[in-house]
Amino acid sequence: MTAGTIGRPPAAGVEPRVSVVICAYTERRWTDIVAAVASVRAQTRPPVRTILVVDHNPRLLERARTAFPELTVVANTGQPGLSGGRNTGVAHAVGDVVAFLDDDARAAPDWLERLAAGYSNPSVLGVGGSAAPVWPGRRPRWLPPEFDWVVGCSFVGLPTAAAPVRNLIGANMSFRREVFDTVGGFTDGLGRVGSRPLGCEETELGIRLRQWRTGSRLVYEPAAVVHHRVTADRAAWRYFCARCFSEGISKALVSRRVGARDALETERRYVRSVLPRAIVRGLDPRRRHRSAGAARAGAIVAGVLLASAGYARGLLQAGASGRGGRP
Repeated sequence: MTAGTIGRPPAAGVEPRVSVVICAYTERRWTDIVAAVASVRAQTRPPVRTILVVDHNPRLLERARTAFPELTVVANTGQPGLSGGRNTGVAHAVGDVVAFLDDDARAAPDWLERLAAGYSNPSVLGVGGSAAPVWPGRRPRWLPPEFDWVVGCSFVGLPTAAAPVRNLIGANMSFRREVFDTVGGFTDGLGRVGSRPLGCEETELGIRLRQWRTGSRLVYEPAAVVHHRVTADRAAWRYFCARCFSEGISKALVSRRVGARDALETERRYVRSVLPRAIVRGLDPRRRHRSAGAARAGAIVAGVLLASAGYARGLLQAGASGRGGRP
């Protein structure tokens, strides 16, 4: 595959054909998996193929093959984890574009229609949409919307209209299928393995695409919506802390692969502009609910400190591994 073939749109007036990949790993999410599949079936623009990838779980694999005979249900043939599962899904995809939906997310009926529309420009290599949280009850009052990325959802600071971004949200993203043949797939060693709260595999892929070809774009289209379920354990303070720390570790691993400047470019702007405004807003004495605002401001400070500590830990681990020491 040569560089010149990437980004070549379908013939004029013909929208790209899209395959959908859903990765699953546990029967505890069976109800979610069924809902995710149903939301893909209900699309106004149906996919040419839906692939359900089961991550090293024979019992779930058999159950899914029985329940969804019309889907392409396959076992993850790569390393355990989300990166291996997504790469397996890409290998079974057909058409022009591969879209990814989390197993605990439900797509709006026009999701694929809006993603596909973003590929009219040949410079666009990927299009992703927004992920709206579905809370188990009330939204935690202490959780700042600037940190909704902790639960895999869109957060304050993202564009409010279609615009280029560095990387897409993992629960709701798509790429031209050919890019995987050219720059490779998602990197093993990044991303979730089971419930371990690591991430950034889509960040690393997005940076790799931009480094590979100047002028290529990933577009965030907030009108392409999925509803991402948040479990009670992920709405807890303990998970917030673990996720922020793990995000720092993941960013350190990405930095080692693609360079710190590209890996942290978006985060630096986020910390310098978005978060200070949120802290000031939270501590504003004129707020009606000052205690909740102060709690959100405190969570922002704690989240930044934890992510920074995780980043330092990740660099130390990567350095020890590179010297032949134990990670």
